[in-house]
Amino acid sequence: MKVIDMHCDTISSLLELQEAGRPEGLRSNSRQVDLLRMKESHYFVQNFALFVVLAGRGDPWERVCGLHRLYQEELEKNKDILAPVLVFGDIEENERAGKLSSLLTVEEGGVCGGKLDRLRQLYQMGVRMLTLTWNFDNEIGAPNRVLELTERMNGALEKWKAAPSGTPQGEKLRLEAQEARDACFHTPNLSGGLTERGREFVAEMENLGMIPDVSHLSDRGFYDVLETATKPFVASHSNARAVCPHVRNMTDDMIRRLARKGGVMGLNFCADFLEEAPLGRKNSVTLEAVVRHARHIVSVGGMEVLGLGSDFDGIEPYEALPGVQGMEALWEAFHRAGFTEGQLDRIFYGNVLRLYRDTL
Repeated sequence: MKVIDMHCDTISSLLELQEAGRPEGLRSNSRQVDLLRMKESHYFVQNFALFVVLAGRGDPWERVCGLHRLYQEELEKNKDILAPVLVFGDIEENERAGKLSSLLTVEEGGVCGGKLDRLRQLYQMGVRMLTLTWNFDNEIGAPNRVLELTERMNGALEKWKAAPSGTPQGEKLRLEAQEARDACFHTPNLSGGLTERGREFVAEMENLGMIPDVSHLSDRGFYDVLETATKPFVASHSNARAVCPHVRNMTDDMIRRLARKGGVMGLNFCADFLEEAPLGRKNSVTLEAVVRHARHIVSVGGMEVLGLGSDFDGIEPYEALPGVQGMEALWEAFHRAGFTEGQLDRIFYGNVLRLYRDTL
């Protein structure tokens, strides 16, 4: 068993702890990802995202640079067991040296402010994958969240939470909040896609050797990348919309087209992207929910299109997948469901490794 995970938010989580006066390190911590548990769980390559929220956190470029400084500090502290990936051969060299490989990504292309020079600077900083958008419009393109529906949902949730529980008024506001949440989660952004500058970013990323990531991008934006890209790209942490209708997940047509392009999508372990739960009820999904998405994705796009993109340290933990220590249990759940060892090797690391060989 080997594991390649295309997305976690651990570096951003560690910086937030540091800023709160409760610093922890990458080697061992209370988060969902740390190096010692990764070693025990047969990790091979971990993508570490520098995740930046565009609104309310100051200058996004300064924020990503601060995250990068923390990442470099952790690389230095843990160089006995962790080494960076800048080209594909680094993965092979790190494995021969008995070290975990770390591939650096940025989640939110808006940190560049639409400037190609900053994209090139990210590459010089070691970034090898860029999630083009998060949940805000930026100079590159539009996310798959409709702003007006998000604002409506947030307002309805605030009113419901402030209402007295167990009353007719409280129940009325709960139903309104449920309706607003469903509209937000189920309505993709069909109007906004890649901008012209976004197309320039995709072309320059391919020129540099940086992988475009379409997770969070609008439906139209996905097809714009498909049209623009000449090399495989990824949806690093997205599931199947036919199994769970959240807009963060991919339609069957997207899955097929990504597969034909040679791309890979990573199973996201976020409970709300695996299956829906009524508003106010804790969503305690099982490993079988992850298996259902995997079955559907490979039936639609073939065995070569599927990988892992946990979203650990960006999602709420739950019993079935509390962190990296749950990967062996996930492997066993897949095996019980009828996946062969060869198929599991492809899903857990082989497909992403092939993509890295083709793109880095």
